[in-house]
Amino acid sequence: MQSVPVFKALASEARVRILALLAEKERNINELSEVLQLSQPSVTKHVQTLEEAGLVEGRYVGGVQGTQKVCRLVYDRFIVGFESEDPTEENVAEVSMPVGLYSRAEVRPTCGLATPHGLIGYLDDPVSFHFPERSQAEVLWTAAGFVEYVFPNTIPTSAQIDRLDLAMEVCSETPGYNNEFPSDITVWVNDVEVGTWRSPGDMGGRRGRLNPQWWGDNMNQYGFLKVWTVDSKGSYIDGVRVGDATISDLKVEPWKPTVVRIGVKPDAENQGGFTLFGKGFGNYEQDLVLRLHHTGRPRTSQR
Repeated sequence: MQSVPVFKALASEARVRILALLAEKERNINELSEVLQLSQPSVTKHVQTLEEAGLVEGRYVGGVQGTQKVCRLVYDRFIVGFESEDPTEENVAEVSMPVGLYSRAEVRPTCGLATPHGLIGYLDDPVSFHFPERSQAEVLWTAAGFVEYVFPNTIPTSAQIDRLDLAMEVCSETPGYNNEFPSDITVWVNDVEVGTWRSPGDMGGRRGRLNPQWWGDNMNQYGFLKVWTVDSKGSYIDGVRVGDATISDLKVEPWKPTVVRIGVKPDAENQGGFTLFGKGFGNYEQDLVLRLHHTGRPRTSQR
C-alpha cells in the first residue's frame, strides 16, 4: 500500500466516517448516504477515493430495485512506515510458512485443520494434526497448547542480523465464534519469550474475505494481522514495546534454523486458545511470514 493515496483518502471527515461505519459492518451506498446525510453521488465519489487507496472494497449484489454496491473494509488496521522508498532488497530475508507445516503441535479440543477444499481428518480430534495432509492446511485452531515451526535461514555467515519480524493473522478459538472471548497468545523464538498479545475474541458475524464457500457462517471468519518484532532494543507487537528480549537474546544466527512457537501459556490469564489463518482463509492473503533484517554481503543463489 502506498502512503500518499492513503493520506489523501483520510484527508476528509466524510471518508473517515465511512471507514468507521464499515468497521461496524458492510453497508451499501444508500445506507451510507442515509447515515451521513450526504447525497448518493457524493458518497459514491468518497467510496471511489477509498477504493483507489486500497482501504475499501465494493461488490455489486442484487436488490429489490436492481443491483446495489456493498462496501467493506479491506484492513482492520494499518501501519504507516517512513522508510526509504528504495530499500535494499537483499538486506531482508523473508520466508513464508504455510500454517500446516509445523514441526510440533500440542493441541486440545476444540481443534482442527482445513484446506480450502475441506476439513483434514476428524473435527476436535488431536490425531488429525498428525495426518500427512496437514501440510496443505491453510487454517488451524485449538483451545489450548501450541504449534511450533522451523524456519530456514540462509543468510550469509558474514551478515549481522539486526531485526526479526513475525507476521500472522490470528485470533482466539471457541466453538463457533464469540467476538468477546479474549485469549493471551504468546510467541517464542528459539525458546525465548518475545511477547504476548491479548486477542479480543474469536471473530465472526461477517464472512472472511478469503473463506471458501463451504466454510460455514457459524464458524470463526477472520483474525487480526499482528506483527511481533525484536531488535537490539527490545520486543514489540505492532510497534508497541512489550518486552525486553533483544535480537541477541534470540540467538538467531546465519545458516541455523529459527524455531518459532505460537501458543497460550498454561498459566495465562485468558485461556482462549488461538486460530491461525493462512492465505486461503480470513482477510489477509498470506501465511506466517518471518523477516530477518540484516547487514552484510548478500549470498549469491546457486542452481
